Amino acid sequence: MTEVSSLTGRLLVATPALADPNFDRAVVLLLDHDEEGSLGVVLNRPTPVDVGDILEGWADLAGEPGVVFQGGPVSLDSALGVAVIPGGSLGERAPLGWRRVHGAIGLVDLEAPPELLASAVGSLRIFAGYAGWGPGQLEDELTEGAWYVVESEPGDVSSPVPERLWREVLRRQRNELAMVATYPDDPSLN
Repeated sequence: MTEVSSLTGRLLVATPALADPNFDRAVVLLLDHDEEGSLGVVLNRPTPVDVGDILEGWADLAGEPGVVFQGGPVSLDSALGVAVIPGGSLGERAPLGWRRVHGAIGLVDLEAPPELLASAVGSLRIFAGYAGWGPGQLEDELTEGAWYVVESEPGDVSSPVPERLWREVLRRQRNELAMVATYPDDPSLN
């Protein structure tokens, strides 16, 4: 796979036809996509668990809602931090404890002291688990029409009402995908 075909930093938006309940109306931010596979986090699955209950030191940096999100069905006992660093896409030196993924979006080293990032973080989300695909698996799902691939925006990571993110991301597209945002939750009611 060439660097040009990497989808790192883009969003996977579940099509209404995607039958896997783990990804029903999911919006996945791809954190890594190469010939070895793909890894991402579901941006719109908040849990009732407060960040402070799991990672006390990071609670003050977590955006609203200040809960842990279910990042996907893989490794639910592990945590990933994704943060937006304002100005982080401008080529400035990355703060300690943060690794750029795409533009101003990056991964946080949750083992680092939160104070290292406190002044730099614009928004932070903590994810339990992640979504993962083996080599070629995501490409097969794309060919089958399971996902729409669209550009991400830094605000997607910190959407204050994540339950609306699926519709919001589709609605901002400048093509027929904007119409998909009106697709009913239960097509039999149409």
